[in-house]
Amino acid sequence: MKATEIIFAHGHENVLSTNRTTFEITKDTHLTRRGDCIIAVGATKGAADLNPKFKETMQKERARMTLSIEADSEAETIIACGSPHLSFTNPTDLVVRKSDYVCGRTLAIRADKAAKDLSRKLVEKLCNPNQRVRITLTVESAT
Repeated sequence: MKATEIIFAHGHENVLSTNRTTFEITKDTHLTRRGDCIIAVGATKGAADLNPKFKETMQKERARMTLSIEADSEAETIIACGSPHLSFTNPTDLVVRKSDYVCGRTLAIRADKAAKDLSRKLVEKLCNPNQRVRITLTVESAT
């Protein structure tokens, strides 16, 4: 099985991208400097908005997701895993984690990058409130 989701968001002047274990994309448009994992705001989808086929594929035991973040000419690719425990219930947030922790906001676990691992050139773009961001999620599972 394979499924793809495309999400649009934009940057924010308070993007720090310094969190060591997660990164987050949110539908919220307000961001304080305490949100060190948030990399984009004003997203077109939260966890609850993802299509059923995408959610079902992410809930497979061996699901593997490739997440691409694009802002102008800067891009970053993150690889993460799905889990049967993902619930996708949060209406506003999508959180990608390096750990195995799962809650309603969790999009994926065991990611190879967190906010602090993103290229500083990309983060510079994500600090611009006028910067449009394209996030492409592609999940594949053998079963």
